[in-house]
This record gives sequence, C-alpha cells and structure tokens, in this order.
Amino acid sequence: MQLTYHHQDHQRIDKYLSRLDIPQLFSRTYIDELIEKGMVKVEGKKIKKSYKLSKGETIEIQFPPPKKNEITPENIPIEILWEDEFLALVNKPAGMTVHPAPGNETGTLVNALLYKFEGKLAKGINDSRPGIVHRLDKDTSGVMIIAKDRKVSSYLTKMFQKREITKTYRAIVVGEPKESEATIRTKIARSKTDRKKMAVLENGKQAVTHYKIIEFYDLFSYLEINLETGRTHQIRVHFSHLNCPILGDMTYSSLKRTLSMLPVHYHKKVKYLLANHLQRQALHSHKIKLIHPITQKKMEITAPIPEDMQYTLNWLKKYFFDE
Repeated sequence: MQLTYHHQDHQRIDKYLSRLDIPQLFSRTYIDELIEKGMVKVEGKKIKKSYKLSKGETIEIQFPPPKKNEITPENIPIEILWEDEFLALVNKPAGMTVHPAPGNETGTLVNALLYKFEGKLAKGINDSRPGIVHRLDKDTSGVMIIAKDRKVSSYLTKMFQKREITKTYRAIVVGEPKESEATIRTKIARSKTDRKKMAVLENGKQAVTHYKIIEFYDLFSYLEINLETGRTHQIRVHFSHLNCPILGDMTYSSLKRTLSMLPVHYHKKVKYLLANHLQRQALHSHKIKLIHPITQKKMEITAPIPEDMQYTLNWLKKYFFDE
C-alpha cells in the first residue's frame, strides 16, 4: 500500500496512520509493530514511530501474510445475548478462559466462538484472540462484546479507550463498605511480591471504580459496580483494598480471611456454601451499554444473574437478611 502525505503540519507517523480509515490498520498497537519491523517506510527508508511527516512524502506500508489460525473450533454451548452481521454479545460462563494460552489451548471462549460463528471473527495482531476486544477473568461470568471483522474491532477498541462503552457489574462482598454509594480512586500495578497478582501501588496506573450497595445482608453486601477505567483485576483489587473482598475470591482474599470477618457460629455454613455452591468469586458482568459502531443505535444488553450467585443471594437472605 502506498500513500502520500498532503498535510501542512508535521504529524507523527504512528498518529497519522491510526487516524486513517483503513481496515488493515485496525489498532495503534498493530501500527507500532509494523513500524518496528520496518514494514512502514517513508521515501523508501525505515523510520521510527516518532518520525514527523512532511507534505509530499510517500509512505509505503507492507502487510505480513495472514497467519494460519491453528485454534481448534469446539462445539461448546455459548449463550448469544444479541447478534448482527458486525458484532455479537455473549454470556461467558464462570470457569471459562477467554482465549487460548500455553498450557490452556482448548475449552476457551474463542474455541467456542470459532465453532459458533464458523470462523467469522475479527483477526487481530494476535491470532489467538480472534473477535476479542476486551476480557473477563476466568471465574468472572457475564456479558462480553465480540467483533466479527477488523473494522468493527478497531471501532470498539477506540470506544473502550474513550470510555464510550459502559460496563456494569454485580458483586457480593464480605462486609459493608463505609459508604452506601461512592467512588474508589487508587493506582494499580503488578504486585511486587506475586507477579500473577495486581496491587494498589503509588507507581501504578489510575484506577477508578464507582459502586453502590443494592442490598445489605448484615455481614455481606450486594453491589452494583461501574468501571471508569479497566485495569487488570480492578474490581477484585479495589474491594480487597477496602477490606470488603469479593466473596469466594481466593486470589485477593482467602477462606481464612473471610471467616475471620464473621462470627464463629457462621463459619460452618459459609464453608459449606463456598465448597458446594459458590466455587469462584461472586462477580458478574451484568450489563453493557454502547452506541453500535456501524448502525449508531443505542444498545443495552444484560446477562442474567447466574445460578450460583442467585443461589448465594437467596442463601444470604435466608441466613443474614434482617427485615
């Protein structure tokens, strides 16, 4: 592909290319990789992404050949909440990893989607994640957006970056936050003691979580949560930091910590619940609101509260709700 720069101002090559409506240039990350690999040249010369263009310069872009997708489509049932030719919203079950990774190459949401949509998903820079524009933790359930082509994937990625997509979660936490409705603002970074975990650290990135209590069950709270930022494990880290950990979250809390927050005579009941009915963190992506990137129609898609969390809410009402 060859382009000529016609503008008077001296724009950076990476920013200029990201603003063009070219489906092959579907993300800023992909553009940066093309530049780094020398596949973007100006006047026949390799450049850095910070290179500033001058009027009349010729830009040559070489695209790598498409990689063979070696992910195996699998006939795994997946609930489609809404779908058209451009995108789909699905209800990811708890216990399902979003995309394949070394040592976990089957049984993922991507394997299921490839079968369901017969391979018609947006291919990205990483071919192990076709259609994926955001993610949920393995043991978090709920609604996710799936892109069916690169152009839609690019639009959705930019909408997430501009915070034009609203995600609402439901969670059950141990204890009661001090305020019934508030905003949590901290900085989150990779933990210095455990690289698999995140932590509240001063050198981290800004993380903002809004919440309100839907119901208080004496020793537990049922929350509605909206994310302003999308840091890894943000909700789980924030509520652990507030000393109101997500019930069942054994990464950012523990059974010992949960029991320490409860009277002794409830310990047996809670241990039974976590062993037999809620075997993951009680966190669910409940609703997504967005403007459809192609049709421009307003969308509000809801994933019903899953059975294990509904059972837990009924259980809490039975044992802990004081009317």
